[in-house]
Amino acid sequence: MALFKTSNTLIRLIDDFFDAIEQGGIIFKIGVDDFLNGDMPKFEENITKIMELERRADVKRREIEHILYTKSLLPQFRGDVIQLLEKADDIIDIIKSNLSQFDVEIPFIPKELHTDIRNLTKLSVNCIDEVIPAAREYFRSPERVKDYIHKVYFYESEADQLANDIKKKVFQDIPELQLAEKLHLRYFTLHIENVSDTAEVLADLLAVYAIKRTM
Repeated sequence: MALFKTSNTLIRLIDDFFDAIEQGGIIFKIGVDDFLNGDMPKFEENITKIMELERRADVKRREIEHILYTKSLLPQFRGDVIQLLEKADDIIDIIKSNLSQFDVEIPFIPKELHTDIRNLTKLSVNCIDEVIPAAREYFRSPERVKDYIHKVYFYESEADQLANDIKKKVFQDIPELQLAEKLHLRYFTLHIENVSDTAEVLADLLAVYAIKRTM
């Protein structure tokens, strides 16, 4: 990475950190799909995997921050880098929390909503698939960050619209659902949507910090 030409260890740690988050997005999509399919053994395996990835990301982030401070690297950009890492870490934190909530609360999701829930999950993960490459480019070629973040905004907007459509369908088109079930479905729809919102927060920071890097 151009920003850390003198520290191969730091380059490796940052790549490992972003790898864990990207893999977390994949596991989240698979986990939701397994839950909808009723394959609870595989779903439980995905929870185990996401917990390990979240733990690994936390460890890598702390190691990166330690090196930044102890080696006095990038004093002019250190605060920006640390905030970017923390916001990226928020993504895998919310993914782990969401899968854990599925495991604890076991929401009833009618079959007529399965396709919508899968699509909403896919859109949220698409945001991750674009924002993490953007974060990598911040360290390599900050002028290329914009090539990725506009896609984050597109997918996030699509996720918002689909989430709203799901909520309308739940409250207006499935009368056999009890109010408690409708509220539960709204709650889980919001959780999945929040993954894209969290990725958007990181994209917003990258847009600003990339400009600072190129000035």
